[in-house]
Amino acid sequence: MGRFSVEFTLANSIDVADERRGLLPADQVRQITIEGLVDTGATRLVIPANVAEQLGVREVGEVQVRYADRRRETRQLVDDVLVELLGRQATFRAVVEPNRDSALIGAIVFEELDFVVDCVTRKLYPRDPDGLTSEME
Repeated sequence: MGRFSVEFTLANSIDVADERRGLLPADQVRQITIEGLVDTGATRLVIPANVAEQLGVREVGEVQVRYADRRRETRQLVDDVLVELLGRQATFRAVVEPNRDSALIGAIVFEELDFVVDCVTRKLYPRDPDGLTSEME
């Protein structure tokens, strides 16, 4: 498994949409730049509870999580989390973890943003620098 840190931006996607429509001034968009751990063994985006609160994202339910030590817990699931990473962006649901200081970036995020994880150089690279690619059969 590969694990390394990157800096990226999280925002409330509803705020971003309202700003694009001229309904909210740009300086009122709730966003934060945070350190995130890219983890090829993780599935979802996980954000600290204080970040979810700062972004004002809405709770949409709960999710069962399993930690590396095999413990299981129930965690809050939030929606409308816009991720901007290396010039690409998409909106995700995120697991809220009360005991984290940094985010955890799992496979769903780097798959959706079409990044390749290079564990040797400890970097994310766009699979195609010219844009997103979708595989089809």
